[in-house]
Amino acid sequence: MSTNTSSLQDTGFAATDNETSSMRWFVCFLLFLATTINYMDRSVFAFIEPLLHNVPFMGWDFAADKFHQPVFDNNFGNVIITFQFAYGIGFIFAGRVIDKLGTKTGYALAILIWGLASMSHSLVGSVLGFCIARVFLGLGESGNFPAAIKAISEWFPARERGKAVGLFNSGSNVSFFLAPLIISVVTARWGWRSAFLATGSMGMVWLVIWLLFPYNKLRRGATQTQAALAPVTEGGPLLGKLLTNRGTYAFAIGKGLTDGVWWFYLFYLPQFLNRNYGLSLSQAYWYIVTVYVISSVGSIGGGSLSGFLMSRGYSVNAGRKIAMLSMAVLVLPLIFVPHMGDLFPSNPWPATLIIALAAAAHQGWSANLFSTPSDMFPSTAVSTVVGIGGAAGAAGGAAFTWLVKNNLSLHPLVVFTIAASLYLISLACFQLLVPRLGPPKNA
Repeated sequence: MSTNTSSLQDTGFAATDNETSSMRWFVCFLLFLATTINYMDRSVFAFIEPLLHNVPFMGWDFAADKFHQPVFDNNFGNVIITFQFAYGIGFIFAGRVIDKLGTKTGYALAILIWGLASMSHSLVGSVLGFCIARVFLGLGESGNFPAAIKAISEWFPARERGKAVGLFNSGSNVSFFLAPLIISVVTARWGWRSAFLATGSMGMVWLVIWLLFPYNKLRRGATQTQAALAPVTEGGPLLGKLLTNRGTYAFAIGKGLTDGVWWFYLFYLPQFLNRNYGLSLSQAYWYIVTVYVISSVGSIGGGSLSGFLMSRGYSVNAGRKIAMLSMAVLVLPLIFVPHMGDLFPSNPWPATLIIALAAAAHQGWSANLFSTPSDMFPSTAVSTVVGIGGAAGAAGGAAFTWLVKNNLSLHPLVVFTIAASLYLISLACFQLLVPRLGPPKNA
């Protein structure tokens, strides 16, 4: 009887005291704040892009038009790609380090590194300086998602994980409400360097709160589902077991194919609105906010969809995959964005709303994809799996950024068509590799 009850508790049809306690939602709130800060720190560079036109070492040519800036575009793109490569390399190690150190210590180390790296951008005087600062920012920020997903697996039952991931991951959207306002205010008064100091210092405040919170004392213990998943990583070195498991590759392919699309919105949406519709950062603010307000709805709604289905009798496998399929279909209208400039040359709203729908679908997709490692692996391996997937996502992001920097200005249809199709391709690969999510049948 006790075994059956414990199993029910983890799948979400009965609850322990830990699961009914509001403390798990406070943890989710802390993860939300960290993710908000994480995205603010990485997005500052994109938001100050118009200001960088006046920075001599970035190479803007005032004699040419805005669509023909090969030196500036190459420098700007290379700084972004440097971050993505460092982010990907960091993921290779961050997940394993967090699994060894534990969530609390690992998360604290990550935000300490990325907060200091973010502030160091204010000291640079060359493109190389930006690249070096971005390397350390990427290495530190690579710890955010492995630690956060591990925390979710330690505090939430399976039916709530998609929703919890969607909630904390919505911080990536909220950052875009706050960052443009903060950056506009501080740069208007103190210049572009102040933007990095303003956002980087927020991580130090979060770090103090995190270190004071009694994380390990209050988190829930292992469940029957965790016990059932334990054999997946037993019988050899952890990394060796993971690299021979199809679930690791399914998650990595999902991240590798689709992360770059989100990074495209993150790094190029301000530039897209500026070059296609002539909007400065302050003029583009409400368009950008709209994209990320709608994205937050997608993150929470799409993440909750799998739990909604599970509560109505669907299996973990069906719930996750139906939710992911729904999100993949909602991305498809993205192919129409390049035509909006011809149909509505002075109205950015049609293109903005299509991008907003696609971004919302991405966030719903991501919330469910991020939940799959805890459906396939015990919590002791979750950060490592997320790290492997994050490395693949960063590599895919760098490849997609290369595509964007060489084609967005002159061949936008290529960029948007590829972006629209990657989710269905990713889901097909996931289904082929993992036909059934959950503990092994003989567990």
